[in-house]
Amino acid sequence: MSGTNRKRSKLGRFLEKKGYKQSELSKTANLNRNTVAKIYNDSSYIPSGTTIKKVMKALKKFDPGLKAEDFFDI
Repeated sequence: MSGTNRKRSKLGRFLEKKGYKQSELSKTANLNRNTVAKIYNDSSYIPSGTTIKKVMKALKKFDPGLKAEDFFDI
């Protein structure tokens, strides 16, 4: 999302730092790529509880110590 004034989300910064691609998260979490792109790029986007659960289940495969609170204001 180049050209926007929004800052990358905590999750987006984490994934970028670790070298995880949006497509990997989309596939692993069984989420639409547009949803993953919103979660990744839009710090003001608040996903549904179901989406957060899917994301966290996928991320725990990468790092079991991660918590939803690390990425989402819940």
